[in-house]
Amino acid sequence: MPQLGLLPRRTCAALLSQLLRRAACIRAVGCHSQVAQAMLTSQLKSHQEKTNFIKTPKGTRDLSPKQMVVREKILDTVISCFKRHGAEGLDTPAFELREFLTEKYDNESGLIYDLEDQGGELLSLRYDLTVPFARYLAMNKLKKMKRYQVGKVWRRESPTVVQGRYREFYQCDFDIAGQFDPMIPDAECLKIMYEILSELQLGDFLIKVNDRQIVDGIFAVCGVPESKFHTICSSVDKLDKISWKDVRYEMVAKKSLAPEVADRIGDYVQRHGGISLVEQMLQDPRLSQNKQALEGLGALKLLFEYLTLFGITEKISFDLSLVRGLEYYTGVIYEAVLLQTPAQAGEEPLNVGSVAAGGRYDELVAMFDPKGHKVPCVGLSIGVERIFHIVEQRMKISGEKVRATETQVFVATPQRNFLRERLKLIAELWDAGIKAEMLYKNNPKLLTQLYYCEKTGIPLMVIIGEEEQKAGVIKLRLVATREEAVKREHLVAEIQKRLSVLSLA
Repeated sequence: MPQLGLLPRRTCAALLSQLLRRAACIRAVGCHSQVAQAMLTSQLKSHQEKTNFIKTPKGTRDLSPKQMVVREKILDTVISCFKRHGAEGLDTPAFELREFLTEKYDNESGLIYDLEDQGGELLSLRYDLTVPFARYLAMNKLKKMKRYQVGKVWRRESPTVVQGRYREFYQCDFDIAGQFDPMIPDAECLKIMYEILSELQLGDFLIKVNDRQIVDGIFAVCGVPESKFHTICSSVDKLDKISWKDVRYEMVAKKSLAPEVADRIGDYVQRHGGISLVEQMLQDPRLSQNKQALEGLGALKLLFEYLTLFGITEKISFDLSLVRGLEYYTGVIYEAVLLQTPAQAGEEPLNVGSVAAGGRYDELVAMFDPKGHKVPCVGLSIGVERIFHIVEQRMKISGEKVRATETQVFVATPQRNFLRERLKLIAELWDAGIKAEMLYKNNPKLLTQLYYCEKTGIPLMVIIGEEEQKAGVIKLRLVATREEAVKREHLVAEIQKRLSVLSLA
């Protein structure tokens, strides 16, 4: 008989009753008893396998202590840059009223996680940090704010782990809300993006910029019906993944756009360059007749002037194929991508898409305000998960070791019955702000303690025994080299001195 003892009692009883009924049916139609036994065994085995299988939900993952160290370093770099530019911290709920989210993302709303109705408000998990920020501004009647926020968001899209794409992931946002002179806040957002990507040392990168007014102007002068703007925009948005030939086919064959209109769009969206391209587009016979396009081009010309003063134009490209999918963008848009470099030995080719993006959204706050008051906003979001994927892969290839803890000193003893002395000593170190550890054993072996230090990368070891106690000294060992005696009363000062030297090494 199969073993039922591994299952809960009620489950066993119900399952056994069900299978016995099936067995009776089998016997009733004349099946051989061995066949019935085999079916019972097979079904029980299958049930047990399902019960014992443990996994995280699709599109999510756990992070080990060492992975957390890497992520925290990335977040520290990002947040310190945000603070350097004067941003205030903000946090908002992980879920919002469903009606506040579904109306803001149009076609993207199908990716929102709805929470089960439990007799109260209809809620959904937040899709990004931008819409909650706009809600916060409207709810508190704020007209100006420079804020940063780091938090998890959730999207019901197909995860691609090899590209650092998940259903649950962190976003790091920086936004400037308020009525200011044109393009000054926008230029600062691009400077922040440049600083963060440079500090993280991810390799060569490029920040693509465009303006939604230019996009709409191009569609208008090319003859795209206004009702098709959004769907054609989503096709152009695929140009960084598929060829123009495939994009054109989608427009014409699947979205019923006239071939000559598609060809005119292709003449524009395959262009990219710098300030010279902006000036060239200002002279374009078709675009120069469109008010929206002219406004967008004028804004980009001013933006490039400020970016030149910031000294970052070598990383900026005016790219007419950039459209950004979210509908709430109203002006300048931008997206940072890593430039492909030949993969080193053992390294997978990097293909993670954009690592940062953002833009101007001047009308989103008004959608929450009962009176429709506008608060112009511009911001950016750093793709932490994709950056983490890149950093983790490169560390794996280089063999770089990561310490999961920051412990500086280990308190050890070579002798028995020295627990009280170790507890007094480690308390003294903690009180002095020194990060210290000891083994949770009365009489640990010295070899075990040494091995623990080497394994975890603790640089210093304090050793106390009978001889040291009688002489009023402590052995302070640099784990990687040798030991020496230090006077008991000078221990904390000597440790701090050694740690200072180690930090400079």
